[in-house]
Amino acid sequence: MPRPMTMAEKILADHAGLEEVVPGQLIECDIDGVLANDITAPIAIKTVRELGASVFDKTKIFLVPDHYSPNKDIKSAEQTKITRDFAHEMGITHYFEQGCMGIEHALLPEKGIVGPGDLIIGADSHTCTYGGIGAFSTGVGSTDAGVGMATGRAWFKVPETIRFEIEGELPAGASAKDIILYIIGQIGVDGALYCAMEFAGSTIHNLSVEGRLTIANMAIEAGGKAGLFEVDDMARTWLEGRTERPYKEYHSDPDATYKRVIRIDAADIVPTVSWPHLPSNTHPVAESRDITIDQAVIGSCTNGRIEDMRAAADVLRGRTVNPNVRCIVIPATQAVWLQCVHEGLMDVFINAHCVVSTPTCGPCLGGYMGILAAGERCVSSTNRNFVGRMGDPTSEVYLASPAVAAASAVAGHIALPSDLD
Repeated sequence: MPRPMTMAEKILADHAGLEEVVPGQLIECDIDGVLANDITAPIAIKTVRELGASVFDKTKIFLVPDHYSPNKDIKSAEQTKITRDFAHEMGITHYFEQGCMGIEHALLPEKGIVGPGDLIIGADSHTCTYGGIGAFSTGVGSTDAGVGMATGRAWFKVPETIRFEIEGELPAGASAKDIILYIIGQIGVDGALYCAMEFAGSTIHNLSVEGRLTIANMAIEAGGKAGLFEVDDMARTWLEGRTERPYKEYHSDPDATYKRVIRIDAADIVPTVSWPHLPSNTHPVAESRDITIDQAVIGSCTNGRIEDMRAAADVLRGRTVNPNVRCIVIPATQAVWLQCVHEGLMDVFINAHCVVSTPTCGPCLGGYMGILAAGERCVSSTNRNFVGRMGDPTSEVYLASPAVAAASAVAGHIALPSDLD
């Protein structure tokens, strides 16, 4: 009999062809997919070329030009062209051209390209997002991604797992984004360093799949190797008719060994904002109202899904953005963009005087579509607020939920939606 194992250990053991694994063990695994974008793919492609190889499976390479796409300048156009030409040459089935693409970590789950039980590597740190639907997914360097494209294999050090058990109902106004900001504030940006973060409890089981993807997305902001949610009825309903291929559920053994088990009362989680310049620098929104802002961003691979668009629109409906603020709304995929049209959310955003963009990572990484000038402040539903992340090194980024970002855009300062009543 194999030893009792966590969900992360079971997925890795299966993909390594082993009966069991233990934390710290070095293993080589078959992978179910490799992701790269317009910034990281050219380096991975160069590695494939240097190996004199083709891709191991043209259906398991995912290329998404989303960071500087539509191309913002000549250099970004050249990066995308390298990616596009490689995709066409290799017959890669999951290359998403402009007009069909979305922000990668929203797009792949939405399209059913990744699913529960998958082992996915991606040349982007927020690849951990897919743990929201029960995959073990993690970011790697572009060279490792290139080797994975050529061989279909990757090496791993089996991580320890920290289990977060969250029980009870969230207070009014609190969301999935507040859950992960609260956790990062409690344990720090290295509190889960090279650990799998496993999320459980009644609060989690009542959370939408979109909310779970938000939490898994920011596991890396706590230093995590992966963020994992077990598949339950909520997830099964969301996955039904969506996944490209059959999936396998993995569930942690009741007597599995964890590095730590952290128990959280959901009642302690309030609408939260991370002040500069770390995601762990968390404060209640209610104690941050004196911070004026110049810009609000609603979108990203963290909070650009339809649930997030609805939350922002609920706040903005019948209101207008403060004349001293730019509010930029970025639906994460073309499907989300179109759903916003069908539900009348675009009318809400435009009438509120928001900028609405085609799907792009854009301002999140300081790419374009909302760069900050010296001294400017932005409240954003993105995932990082490091020095210079969104523009000038003296600018400041405050991380919050879409609802708080929308309320702040109207108020002209960091605010709760209830402050507008």
